[in-house]
Amino acid sequence: MDNLTPEQRKKSMSAIRSKDTSIESILRKELWGRGIRYRKNYNRLPGKPDIVFIGKRVAVFCDSEFWHGYEWENRKNTIKTNRGYWIPKIERNMERDREVEAELEELGYTVLRFWGAQIKKDASGCADIIERVLEQVETLSRRN
Repeated sequence: MDNLTPEQRKKSMSAIRSKDTSIESILRKELWGRGIRYRKNYNRLPGKPDIVFIGKRVAVFCDSEFWHGYEWENRKNTIKTNRGYWIPKIERNMERDREVEAELEELGYTVLRFWGAQIKKDASGCADIIERVLEQVETLSRRN
């Protein structure tokens, strides 16, 4: 059972950001500081990736652990309230993530996903991965 009234729940849920989240900002700031330019929340691609390198065909998603089901098999057992709502919702989010990833790969994109805790703990390491992928894509395109 929900501890909040429907009005309180609506207000709480409406405050949850779908773009420009703290984890996105941390990673974008790291990339920008390195001189790496990108598009953010690019709505011309499936799933509206958080960070996109259009010319290199690389899409980056910054996923929060709760909404995208980090360690889901263990974590779903910790949901105590409104399980009939939250479990299907998060499982659908996970399914949608897989669908979007497949669509982007069909379009020739390399898809990278980072968990929020990973970004908070080591934004530099995440940016290193992105930088390596961008360099690999550049190298492959020069060969062809």
